[in-house]
Amino acid sequence: MDKSRVKHEKFMRQALRLAQRAKGRTSPNPLVGAVVVKKGKVLGEGYHRVAGLAHAEVVALDKAGRAARGASLYVTLEPCRHFGQTPPCVDKIVSSGIKEVIFAMADPNPLNNGKGSRLLRRQGIKVVSGILEKEARQINQVFIKYITKQLPFVTVKVAQSLDGKIATASGDSRWITSLTSRKLAHKLRAQADAVLVGVNTALTDNPLLNCRHCRPLGNKQPKKIIVDSTLRLRPDLRIFSTSPQAEIIVATTRFAPSKRVSYLNKKARVIITKDKDRKVDLKALFRQLAGEGLAHILIEGGGELIASALKMGLVDRMVVFVSCKIIGGRQAPTAVEGRGIERIDEALRLEDIKVKRLGAELIIEGRVRA
Repeated sequence: MDKSRVKHEKFMRQALRLAQRAKGRTSPNPLVGAVVVKKGKVLGEGYHRVAGLAHAEVVALDKAGRAARGASLYVTLEPCRHFGQTPPCVDKIVSSGIKEVIFAMADPNPLNNGKGSRLLRRQGIKVVSGILEKEARQINQVFIKYITKQLPFVTVKVAQSLDGKIATASGDSRWITSLTSRKLAHKLRAQADAVLVGVNTALTDNPLLNCRHCRPLGNKQPKKIIVDSTLRLRPDLRIFSTSPQAEIIVATTRFAPSKRVSYLNKKARVIITKDKDRKVDLKALFRQLAGEGLAHILIEGGGELIASALKMGLVDRMVVFVSCKIIGGRQAPTAVEGRGIERIDEALRLEDIKVKRLGAELIIEGRVRA
Protein backbone atom coordinates (compact mmCIF):
# COMPACT_ATOMS: atom_id res chain seq x y z
CA MET A 1 0.00 0.00 0.00
CA ASP A 2 1.44 3.40 -0.98
CA LYS A 3 2.11 6.11 1.58
CA SER A 4 -0.70 8.38 0.41
CA ARG A 5 -3.23 5.58 0.83
CA VAL A 6 -1.95 4.86 4.35
CA LYS A 7 -2.26 8.55 5.21
CA HIS A 8 -5.75 8.79 3.73
CA GLU A 9 -6.96 5.76 5.66
CA LYS A 10 -5.50 7.07 8.93
CA PHE A 11 -7.45 10.32 8.80
CA MET A 12 -10.57 8.70 7.35
CA ARG A 13 -10.69 6.34 10.33
CA GLN A 14 -10.62 9.39 12.55
CA ALA A 15 -13.52 10.87 10.60
CA LEU A 16 -15.46 7.59 10.88
CA ARG A 17 -14.96 7.53 14.66
CA LEU A 18 -16.26 11.08 14.88
CA ALA A 19 -19.32 10.23 12.78
CA GLN A 20 -20.34 7.39 15.09
CA ARG A 21 -20.51 9.71 18.10
CA ALA A 22 -23.93 10.79 16.85
CA LYS A 23 -25.32 7.28 16.30
CA GLY A 24 -29.09 7.42 16.71
CA ARG A 25 -29.27 11.23 16.78
CA THR A 26 -29.11 12.38 13.17
CA SER A 27 -32.10 10.52 11.70
CA PRO A 28 -33.23 10.82 8.99
CA ASN A 29 -29.86 12.31 8.05
CA PRO A 30 -26.66 10.24 7.66
CA LEU A 31 -23.79 9.89 10.13
CA VAL A 32 -20.93 12.07 8.88
CA GLY A 33 -17.53 12.97 10.30
CA ALA A 34 -14.89 15.34 8.90
CA VAL A 35 -11.23 16.21 9.57
CA VAL A 36 -9.17 19.13 8.17
CA VAL A 37 -5.49 18.24 7.75
CA LYS A 38 -2.41 20.19 6.61
CA LYS A 39 1.12 18.77 6.57
CA GLY A 40 0.00 15.83 8.70
CA LYS A 41 -1.50 18.04 11.40
CA VAL A 42 -5.20 18.09 12.26
CA LEU A 43 -6.47 21.67 12.17
CA GLY A 44 -10.14 21.00 12.80
CA GLU A 45 -12.60 18.14 13.19
CA GLY A 46 -16.33 17.79 13.51
CA TYR A 47 -19.36 15.59 13.03
CA HIS A 48 -23.03 16.06 12.23
CA ARG A 49 -24.64 16.03 15.68
CA VAL A 50 -28.38 16.35 15.05
CA ALA A 51 -30.57 16.77 11.97
CA GLY A 52 -30.97 20.49 11.32
CA LEU A 53 -27.63 21.49 12.80
CA ALA A 54 -24.40 22.21 10.90
CA HIS A 55 -22.93 19.41 8.78
CA ALA A 56 -19.61 17.83 9.69
CA GLU A 57 -17.61 19.67 7.01
CA VAL A 58 -18.85 23.05 8.21
CA VAL A 59 -18.02 22.27 11.85
CA ALA A 60 -14.50 21.10 10.97
CA LEU A 61 -13.80 24.05 8.65
CA ASP A 62 -15.05 26.57 11.21
CA LYS A 63 -12.66 25.10 13.77
CA ALA A 64 -9.77 25.26 11.31
CA GLY A 65 -10.57 28.85 10.34
CA ARG A 66 -8.17 30.59 7.96
CA ALA A 67 -5.62 27.81 8.40
CA ALA A 68 -7.85 25.62 6.20
CA ARG A 69 -6.55 27.36 3.07
CA GLY A 70 -4.42 24.85 1.16
CA ALA A 71 -5.39 21.98 3.47
CA SER A 72 -7.04 18.62 2.82
CA LEU A 73 -10.55 17.76 3.98
CA TYR A 74 -11.41 14.18 4.94
CA VAL A 75 -15.13 13.43 5.10
CA THR A 76 -17.01 10.14 5.36
CA LEU A 77 -19.68 11.12 2.81
CA GLU A 78 -19.58 13.07 -0.43
CA PRO A 79 -20.20 16.76 0.42
CA CYS A 80 -23.68 17.97 -0.47
CA ARG A 81 -24.51 20.47 -3.19
CA HIS A 82 -28.25 20.82 -2.51
CA PHE A 83 -30.15 22.94 0.00
CA GLY A 84 -31.79 21.01 2.85
CA GLN A 85 -32.21 22.30 6.38
CA THR A 86 -28.75 23.84 5.94
CA PRO A 87 -26.89 25.41 2.96
CA PRO A 88 -24.75 23.28 0.58
CA CYS A 89 -21.45 22.15 2.11
CA VAL A 90 -19.58 22.53 -1.19
CA ASP A 91 -19.98 26.32 -1.02
CA LYS A 92 -18.26 26.38 2.36
CA ILE A 93 -15.48 24.09 1.10
CA VAL A 94 -14.78 26.25 -1.97
CA SER A 95 -14.74 29.51 -0.01
CA SER A 96 -12.44 28.05 2.66
CA GLY A 97 -9.63 27.47 0.17
CA ILE A 98 -9.41 23.70 0.66
CA LYS A 99 -7.17 22.20 -2.05
CA GLU A 100 -8.18 18.54 -1.73
CA VAL A 101 -11.29 16.64 -0.60
CA ILE A 102 -11.08 12.95 0.27
CA PHE A 103 -14.39 11.19 0.93
CA ALA A 104 -15.29 7.59 1.72
CA MET A 105 -18.53 7.03 -0.17
CA ALA A 106 -20.69 8.79 -2.72
CA ASP A 107 -23.92 10.30 -1.42
CA PRO A 108 -26.75 7.83 -2.21
CA ASN A 109 -29.26 10.68 -2.10
CA PRO A 110 -30.38 11.25 -5.74
CA LEU A 111 -30.45 14.99 -5.04
CA ASN A 112 -26.69 15.01 -4.61
CA ASN A 113 -25.20 11.77 -5.92
CA GLY A 114 -22.06 12.77 -7.85
CA LYS A 115 -23.04 16.43 -8.05
CA GLY A 116 -21.00 17.56 -5.06
CA SER A 117 -17.77 15.99 -6.30
CA ARG A 118 -18.28 17.30 -9.86
CA LEU A 119 -18.69 20.88 -8.62
CA LEU A 120 -15.55 20.61 -6.48
CA ARG A 121 -13.53 19.37 -9.45
CA ARG A 122 -14.81 22.23 -11.62
CA GLN A 123 -13.55 24.61 -8.95
CA GLY A 124 -10.05 23.13 -9.27
CA ILE A 125 -10.22 21.09 -6.07
CA LYS A 126 -8.69 17.63 -6.19
CA VAL A 127 -11.20 14.91 -5.25
CA VAL A 128 -10.34 11.40 -4.04
CA SER A 129 -13.14 8.93 -3.32
CA GLY A 130 -13.60 5.38 -2.05
CA ILE A 131 -11.29 5.53 0.98
CA LEU A 132 -12.68 3.02 3.53
CA GLU A 133 -15.94 2.96 1.58
CA LYS A 134 -17.06 -0.38 3.05
CA GLU A 135 -16.73 0.96 6.60
CA ALA A 136 -18.59 4.16 5.69
CA ARG A 137 -21.44 2.23 4.12
CA GLN A 138 -21.66 0.02 7.20
CA ILE A 139 -22.23 2.90 9.61
CA ASN A 140 -24.78 4.44 7.26
CA GLN A 141 -26.79 1.35 6.33
CA VAL A 142 -29.90 2.94 7.87
CA PHE A 143 -29.60 6.08 5.75
CA ILE A 144 -28.74 4.17 2.58
CA LYS A 145 -31.90 2.06 2.68
CA TYR A 146 -34.10 4.96 3.78
CA ILE A 147 -32.94 7.35 1.04
CA THR A 148 -32.76 4.84 -1.84
CA LYS A 149 -35.84 2.68 -1.17
CA GLN A 150 -38.07 5.12 0.75
CA LEU A 151 -38.43 2.45 3.42
CA PRO A 152 -37.12 2.39 6.98
CA PHE A 153 -34.22 0.19 7.99
CA VAL A 154 -35.74 -2.54 10.17
CA THR A 155 -34.04 -4.25 13.10
CA VAL A 156 -35.70 -7.19 14.83
CA LYS A 157 -34.74 -7.69 18.49
CA VAL A 158 -35.53 -11.00 20.16
CA ALA A 159 -34.94 -12.27 23.70
CA GLN A 160 -35.27 -16.04 23.82
CA SER A 161 -34.34 -19.18 25.72
CA LEU A 162 -31.80 -21.68 24.47
CA ASP A 163 -34.62 -23.73 22.96
CA GLY A 164 -36.03 -20.74 21.09
CA LYS A 165 -38.94 -19.80 23.35
CA ILE A 166 -39.87 -16.18 24.05
CA ALA A 167 -42.31 -17.03 26.85
CA THR A 168 -43.83 -19.98 28.67
CA ALA A 169 -47.07 -21.60 27.52
CA SER A 170 -48.90 -19.42 30.09
CA GLY A 171 -47.43 -16.27 28.55
CA ASP A 172 -44.87 -15.47 31.27
CA SER A 173 -41.76 -13.86 29.78
CA ARG A 174 -40.23 -11.93 32.70
CA TRP A 175 -37.41 -12.25 32.62
CA ILE A 176 -35.82 -14.57 30.07
CA THR A 177 -32.64 -12.51 29.88
CA SER A 178 -30.60 -10.71 32.54
CA LEU A 179 -30.75 -7.06 33.55
CA THR A 180 -27.43 -6.50 31.76
CA SER A 181 -28.89 -7.78 28.49
CA ARG A 182 -32.06 -5.75 28.98
CA LYS A 183 -30.00 -2.58 29.46
CA LEU A 184 -28.24 -3.28 26.17
CA ALA A 185 -31.60 -3.91 24.50
CA HIS A 186 -32.77 -0.50 25.70
CA LYS A 187 -29.77 1.08 23.99
CA LEU A 188 -31.10 -0.42 20.77
CA ARG A 189 -34.38 1.39 21.47
CA ALA A 190 -32.54 4.65 22.00
CA GLN A 191 -30.90 4.35 18.57
CA ALA A 192 -34.20 3.72 16.74
CA ASP A 193 -36.82 6.23 15.62
CA ALA A 194 -39.63 3.94 16.71
CA VAL A 195 -40.27 0.68 18.56
CA LEU A 196 -42.95 -1.50 16.99
CA VAL A 197 -44.90 -4.47 18.37
CA GLY A 198 -47.98 -6.43 17.43
CA VAL A 199 -51.23 -6.30 19.38
CA ASN A 200 -50.68 -9.72 20.95
CA THR A 201 -47.40 -8.56 22.49
CA ALA A 202 -49.06 -5.39 23.75
CA LEU A 203 -51.90 -7.34 25.38
CA THR A 204 -49.84 -10.22 26.78
CA ASP A 205 -46.65 -8.47 27.94
CA ASN A 206 -48.18 -5.03 28.62
CA PRO A 207 -44.84 -3.28 27.87
CA LEU A 208 -43.98 0.39 28.21
CA LEU A 209 -41.70 0.35 25.13
CA ASN A 210 -39.60 3.27 26.33
CA CYS A 211 -35.94 3.75 27.24
CA ARG A 212 -35.63 3.24 30.98
CA HIS A 213 -32.21 1.67 31.44
CA CYS A 214 -30.36 4.25 29.36
CA ARG A 215 -30.63 7.92 28.57
CA PRO A 216 -32.40 8.39 25.22
CA LEU A 217 -30.18 10.17 22.72
CA GLY A 218 -31.05 13.85 22.71
CA ASN A 219 -33.53 13.13 25.57
CA LYS A 220 -35.98 12.02 22.90
CA GLN A 221 -37.97 8.83 23.39
CA PRO A 222 -38.57 6.65 20.32
CA LYS A 223 -42.12 6.59 19.01
CA LYS A 224 -44.28 3.63 20.02
CA ILE A 225 -46.09 1.78 17.23
CA ILE A 226 -48.65 -0.99 17.73
CA VAL A 227 -49.98 -3.01 14.81
CA ASP A 228 -53.60 -3.89 15.60
CA SER A 229 -55.70 -4.81 12.55
CA THR A 230 -59.07 -4.83 14.36
CA LEU A 231 -58.29 -2.59 17.37
CA ARG A 232 -58.26 -5.04 20.24
CA LEU A 233 -56.06 -2.76 22.36
CA ARG A 234 -57.28 -1.83 25.84
CA PRO A 235 -56.96 1.82 26.93
CA ASP A 236 -55.57 0.80 30.35
CA LEU A 237 -52.39 -0.73 28.90
CA ARG A 238 -49.07 0.66 30.15
CA ILE A 239 -48.06 1.54 26.60
CA PHE A 240 -50.46 4.49 26.82
CA SER A 241 -48.68 5.86 29.88
CA THR A 242 -47.93 9.58 29.45
CA SER A 243 -44.59 9.48 31.26
CA PRO A 244 -42.10 9.72 29.68
CA GLN A 245 -43.67 11.39 26.68
CA ALA A 246 -43.48 9.63 23.33
CA GLU A 247 -45.81 9.71 20.36
CA ILE A 248 -47.98 6.59 20.12
CA ILE A 249 -49.14 5.32 16.74
CA VAL A 250 -51.71 2.57 16.32
CA ALA A 251 -51.81 1.08 12.84
CA THR A 252 -55.13 -0.57 11.96
CA THR A 253 -57.34 -1.39 8.99
CA ARG A 254 -60.80 -0.59 7.62
CA PHE A 255 -62.07 -3.64 9.51
CA ALA A 256 -61.64 -1.89 12.87
CA PRO A 257 -64.95 -0.68 14.42
CA SER A 258 -65.36 3.08 13.92
CA LYS A 259 -66.26 3.55 17.59
CA ARG A 260 -62.96 1.97 18.62
CA VAL A 261 -61.09 4.20 16.19
CA SER A 262 -62.70 7.33 17.66
CA TYR A 263 -62.05 6.21 21.23
CA LEU A 264 -58.41 5.19 20.74
CA ASN A 265 -57.71 8.43 18.88
CA LYS A 266 -57.91 10.06 22.30
CA LYS A 267 -55.03 7.89 23.49
CA ALA A 268 -52.90 7.69 20.35
CA ARG A 269 -52.71 8.58 16.68
CA VAL A 270 -54.69 5.93 14.85
CA ILE A 271 -53.79 5.46 11.20
CA ILE A 272 -55.86 3.28 8.89
CA THR A 273 -53.53 1.51 6.48
CA LYS A 274 -53.93 -0.66 3.44
CA ASP A 275 -54.81 -4.22 4.33
CA LYS A 276 -53.66 -7.58 3.05
CA ASP A 277 -55.65 -10.70 4.00
CA ARG A 278 -57.61 -8.50 6.45
CA LYS A 279 -54.40 -7.54 8.26
CA VAL A 280 -52.22 -4.40 8.20
CA ASP A 281 -50.07 -4.39 5.07
CA LEU A 282 -46.67 -3.94 6.70
CA LYS A 283 -44.93 -2.72 3.56
CA ALA A 284 -47.56 -0.03 3.03
CA LEU A 285 -47.30 0.94 6.70
CA PHE A 286 -43.50 1.14 6.60
CA ARG A 287 -43.57 3.24 3.44
CA GLN A 288 -45.96 5.64 5.16
CA LEU A 289 -43.72 5.81 8.24
CA ALA A 290 -40.68 6.50 6.06
CA GLY A 291 -42.62 9.35 4.48
CA GLU A 292 -42.96 10.81 7.97
CA GLY A 293 -39.19 10.71 8.44
CA LEU A 294 -38.86 7.46 10.40
CA ALA A 295 -35.65 5.92 9.06
CA HIS A 296 -35.06 3.15 11.62
CA ILE A 297 -37.70 0.90 13.19
CA LEU A 298 -37.03 -1.65 15.91
CA ILE A 299 -39.46 -4.58 15.98
CA GLU A 300 -39.70 -6.30 19.36
CA GLY A 301 -42.47 -8.86 18.79
CA GLY A 302 -44.39 -10.91 18.52
CA GLY A 303 -43.73 -14.04 16.58
CA GLU A 304 -46.51 -13.57 14.01
CA LEU A 305 -45.50 -9.98 13.26
CA ILE A 306 -41.82 -10.89 12.93
CA ALA A 307 -42.70 -13.79 10.64
CA SER A 308 -44.74 -11.47 8.41
CA ALA A 309 -41.99 -8.85 8.26
CA LEU A 310 -39.40 -11.49 7.35
CA LYS A 311 -41.62 -13.07 4.72
CA MET A 312 -42.18 -9.69 3.07
CA GLY A 313 -38.44 -8.99 2.96
CA LEU A 314 -38.71 -5.94 5.21
CA VAL A 315 -36.18 -6.96 7.87
CA ASP A 316 -32.55 -5.88 7.50
CA ARG A 317 -30.95 -6.96 10.77
CA MET A 318 -31.59 -9.43 13.58
CA VAL A 319 -30.30 -9.05 17.12
CA VAL A 320 -31.01 -12.15 19.19
CA PHE A 321 -30.36 -12.33 22.93
CA VAL A 322 -30.06 -16.00 23.92
CA SER A 323 -30.37 -17.02 27.55
CA CYS A 324 -29.05 -20.42 28.66
CA LYS A 325 -32.46 -21.45 29.98
CA ILE A 326 -34.68 -24.27 28.77
CA ILE A 327 -38.41 -23.50 28.75
CA GLY A 328 -39.95 -26.23 26.62
CA GLY A 329 -43.64 -26.76 25.93
CA ARG A 330 -45.42 -27.30 22.61
CA GLN A 331 -47.64 -24.30 23.23
CA ALA A 332 -44.86 -21.94 24.33
CA PRO A 333 -44.44 -19.15 21.72
CA THR A 334 -41.31 -18.84 19.61
CA ALA A 335 -39.58 -15.78 18.19
CA VAL A 336 -40.71 -16.40 14.61
CA GLU A 337 -44.05 -18.09 14.02
CA GLY A 338 -46.39 -17.86 11.02
CA ARG A 339 -46.64 -20.81 8.62
CA GLY A 340 -42.90 -21.32 8.38
CA ILE A 341 -41.13 -23.07 5.52
CA GLU A 342 -41.41 -26.58 4.11
CA ARG A 343 -37.78 -27.21 3.18
CA ILE A 344 -34.55 -26.26 4.92
CA ASP A 345 -33.11 -24.77 1.72
CA GLU A 346 -35.89 -22.15 1.89
CA ALA A 347 -34.67 -20.87 5.27
CA LEU A 348 -33.61 -17.26 5.61
CA ARG A 349 -29.96 -16.83 6.48
CA LEU A 350 -27.97 -14.19 8.34
CA GLU A 351 -24.73 -12.73 7.03
CA ASP A 352 -21.96 -10.64 8.61
CA ILE A 353 -22.65 -12.41 11.87
CA LYS A 354 -21.30 -11.11 15.17
CA VAL A 355 -21.47 -13.17 18.36
CA LYS A 356 -20.86 -11.63 21.76
CA ARG A 357 -20.91 -13.26 25.15
CA LEU A 358 -22.52 -11.33 27.98
CA GLY A 359 -22.14 -13.33 31.18
CA ALA A 360 -24.08 -16.56 30.69
CA GLU A 361 -25.90 -15.17 27.65
CA LEU A 362 -25.11 -14.79 23.97
CA ILE A 363 -25.95 -11.92 21.64
CA ILE A 364 -26.11 -12.93 17.99
CA GLU A 365 -26.36 -10.15 15.42
CA GLY A 366 -26.50 -10.45 11.67
CA ARG A 367 -27.79 -8.97 8.45
CA VAL A 368 -30.71 -10.74 6.81
CA ARG A 369 -29.61 -11.99 3.40
CA ALA A 370 -31.63 -10.27 0.69
